[in-house]
Formats: sequence, C-alpha cells, structure tokens
Amino acid sequence: MDNFKAFLKRKDIEISVQRYLIDALGAMAQGLFCSLLIGTIISTFGTQFHVPFLTATVATVAGTDYTIGGLASAMSGPAMAVAIGYALHCPPLVLFSLITVGFASNALGGAGGPLAVLFVAIFAAEIGKAVSKETKIDILVTPLVTIGVGVGLSAWWAPALGKAAMAVGSVIMWATDLQPFLMGILVSVLVGIALTLPISSAAICAALGLTGLAGGAAVAGCSAQMVGFAVMSFSVNGWGGLVSQGIGTSMLQMGNIVKNPKIWIAPILTSAITGPLATCLFHLKMDGAAVSSGMGTCGFVGQIGVYTGWLKDIEAGTKTAVTGWDWCGLILISFVLPAVLTPIFHQIGKKLGWVKDEDLKLN
Repeated sequence: MDNFKAFLKRKDIEISVQRYLIDALGAMAQGLFCSLLIGTIISTFGTQFHVPFLTATVATVAGTDYTIGGLASAMSGPAMAVAIGYALHCPPLVLFSLITVGFASNALGGAGGPLAVLFVAIFAAEIGKAVSKETKIDILVTPLVTIGVGVGLSAWWAPALGKAAMAVGSVIMWATDLQPFLMGILVSVLVGIALTLPISSAAICAALGLTGLAGGAAVAGCSAQMVGFAVMSFSVNGWGGLVSQGIGTSMLQMGNIVKNPKIWIAPILTSAITGPLATCLFHLKMDGAAVSSGMGTCGFVGQIGVYTGWLKDIEAGTKTAVTGWDWCGLILISFVLPAVLTPIFHQIGKKLGWVKDEDLKLN
C-alpha cells in the first residue's frame, strides 16, 4: 500500500474532491467558454451586425459548412478534455491525446456530452499519467493507452452518462414548467450558489442540458449573485470590485463567505425573488446554449444566450419578434433587481449586526 501511495504521489495522481469536482469541473467550464460559448458569441455577432467574414463558410467537412464560430463550437469536446487534463497536471503526451478522447466522449454522449467528457477525460488522463515515461517507447505507449482507454470508456460510458444527464435535466425542466414558482426559486437559488462556490455552475448546466424556463431561472440566480455581490460591496471594493464581480465572478467572495457565511444571505434572498419572477412573470427562457444558463452576467454570456435563443425561436417560427417586454424582463432580472434588492437585504443584515461592509472587502 505504501508503494502504491508513493507511486500516485510521484505521478501527481490525487484522488480528491478538490482535484476532480473543483479543479477539473472549473477547467471544463473554461474549455466550454473557449469553444462553444465563444463560437456562439462570434456567430451571433456576425449575424446581427452582418459581418461577412464571420458569416462566411471557411470550411466544409463531411458535407457540413462551418463558419469561424461554427468551428469553435464544434471543438467543444476536445477543448473540455484538454482543459480537464491541464487541471490534472497531465504531461504533454497525455494532454495532447485527450483531444481525441474529448471528441469521442462528447460525440457519443449526445446532448449530455459534457458530463461524459468530465468522467471519461478524468479516467483517461489519470491512467495516461500512470503509464507516462514508464517505458523506453513512451511516445507510442502513452498516446496509445490514453486514447485507447478514453475511446473505450467513451463507447462504454458516454451514451449512458449522456442519457442520464439529459434525463435529470429533463426532469428539472419539466418540473419548472409544471411548478414555475417553486422550481423558479429552487433552481435560481441552487445554481446561483453553485456559481459562487468553487465549482462550475456553467459546467453543471451544460452537463444537464438545462434550458427553457429552468435555464432562465438559472440565469436569474447567477446574475443575482454576481451583480448583488458587486453592488453591495461597492463601498469597500470600488469600481474594480464592481467590474471583477459583476462581469467576472462572485467566486471572488468565497474567502469572505468562509469567514462570515451571513454575507451570503442577501444575494441568496435576491435569487429567491428574481427566480420565480423570471419564470412566472417574464417567462424568461434560455433557448440558447445550455452552458449559458450557468454563466449569469459573466461577460454577459447569460444574456447573450437568452438573446441568441430569441433569434433561434424567431427563425424556427415559434416566436414572432423580440418584444419590449422581453427586454424589460431580461434587464430587470439580470441587472436592476439584483442591484436594488441585494443592498437592501445587506442593510437589514447590518442593522441586525450580522454583517459589516468590511466583511466584503476583497484582497
């Protein structure tokens, strides 16, 4: 046993929640951002502003035409796998081999591909690390083992994982359609909390394929956390804190939350209000990429995702036009209500002696 532990340490194989559910999941979200999300943003920008080189076909593969944004989106599987490998400290041959693994697991996982990529890439990466530089023909052995294990597990696990993820996502979306008020609160609060925790709400939403009304509630919850923390901490963090949290991430407050969890009450209460308003009053839906549901106001990706969904619905004939009510709902839920409600709840907390402005100070 001691020899085995020494081997794992030498190979930097750390079997832990931190490594797999925080580091790997967070990296996977970055891989998604740098492929699917950026591709969607590029395509939307090109279409809306009629930019020829962004809407023109740059490659045709197996009869499918790809624009620049389309190519970026198509690489989401490899991007996620390589990002996971990077988080797991993979050596170069393992890291590069994960490109194939990511493509296979994402393709075989179907709509639940991101969850399949997470599981398969972790296993393939760790096994690849275990054999790396253990033979004199490492340049052959390491890629063969990593790709062989990854593709094999993809064929074995990915379809089932993909179906399971989509089943869970479908149940959440069905429940939200059936009980928009209660599920609006639940989804908004939980996804918002996940966004601020050192895990990836974007990856979770992508893995579950969370769209529709449930996706809209998720956008509300994430926005409440980001804009809420940004505005209520403005007095101690200034403009830098406003920008870094408001369009960056509320995860920056995690250290302060550990010191005083009560600072989290205000944005959570806000998300419990904006979530059902999004589902019941404004019928805010995420019909764009599921990963956008868990991004909130980070780079305005959540809002761009909602807007992209509107365009898709118009193109499909299920929506006639983007209305003023649509814009009113998106702006109120994403920006105005979090900026107004969270500081009010924070002031109540201050009067009760639960929190102080200094509790929100970023280092």
